[in-house]
Amino acid sequence: MEKQYTMSVLTEDKAGLLNNLTIILTRRKINIDSLNVSTTEVKGISRFTIVVTTSKDKVDNCVKQFRKLIDVLGAFVYEEDEVYYQELALYKVPTSVFLNGNKIETLVRNNGARILVIEADHIIIEKTGHMEDTQDLYRKLEPLGLLEFVRSGRVAISKSKRKTEAYIKELEETRSNELSIKDY
Repeated sequence: MEKQYTMSVLTEDKAGLLNNLTIILTRRKINIDSLNVSTTEVKGISRFTIVVTTSKDKVDNCVKQFRKLIDVLGAFVYEEDEVYYQELALYKVPTSVFLNGNKIETLVRNNGARILVIEADHIIIEKTGHMEDTQDLYRKLEPLGLLEFVRSGRVAISKSKRKTEAYIKELEETRSNELSIKDY
């Protein structure tokens, strides 16, 4: 049965890793739903957060393959209830929609969004939340003349008590990237 999984991949901060990770997914015909790459609290270490919709067997197989890559320090897979996550969405609407009363301001406020920028011809609205939340605001703004819309990839952090720094330290001591998230 296919469902959505979040993979977290800790890597050395080196060029070319994204290509290596996507090759593994492409060979298995797995499409990326969301992708985010960021630094971590450990200098020189990056975290790839990759969201895919696939079977448990396929995602587990991908994580095993990720761990075999030289610059990958650790790779983990999480189900929805094992991570805290958010996405960021930006909406550009014409300034004229604000001239028709405070309906749009109420809409923005009631959806937990905020006005980021006001220009002469457009306004940028920012919303953080789950994809369903940002998509809901999109549907509400579309009839008002939505000019542009963009959503970030998922930013996720595991609910486990593991600390990245402790994981990296133990990894260095064991000289293996086969440590399990369950060890932390």
